[in-house]
Amino acid sequence: MRGVRDFVITVLALALVGAAAGLLWSLAAPRPPYVVIDGGPLLADPSTQALIAADGWFAVITGALGLVCGAVGYAVSRRGRPVPVVVGLAAGGLLGAHLALLVGVAVNLGAVSVTASGTSTQLIAGPLELTARGVLFVWPTLAAGLFFALEGIAGYRESPLRRPFGGNDPYGPLSSYDISDRLGDR
Repeated sequence: MRGVRDFVITVLALALVGAAAGLLWSLAAPRPPYVVIDGGPLLADPSTQALIAADGWFAVITGALGLVCGAVGYAVSRRGRPVPVVVGLAAGGLLGAHLALLVGVAVNLGAVSVTASGTSTQLIAGPLELTARGVLFVWPTLAAGLFFALEGIAGYRESPLRRPFGGNDPYGPLSSYDISDRLGDR
């Protein structure tokens, strides 16, 4: 029952962080410029980097949150059962990234309207979009990946395999004199 509770708390915490991440993404990501014509808005520059930059900002923000969540999840679960927490990190990371996308697109905090100089053409900042859907997996991948890396490091440190012969040297501590005696002064 405790494992289910840990899983649910992890998923809900990451969902709340995901909503805040959406606000941050909406503030940070650039918008592509659109020109207003009779038929409606049209992308002003088809080769604009703003579409790619929005994906990049989403990956940076959710990636940083994934690393933070993985470290916090590992620190919290060290005293208990880590499996529900790491599964919660993966599921909550997916939910948090999806909520960040929904909130960022809906809020649209960074949008401003601009006018091109010397002409009557009006440029507007377009809507925030995520064109590379694969960046939704950055958060859960980094969160679970860091958790597993930290668990592997701790497991190696505590492993009896790290110390040969169970931590006992069958010959005892050696000095340089002992080594030359054992080699038979060849």
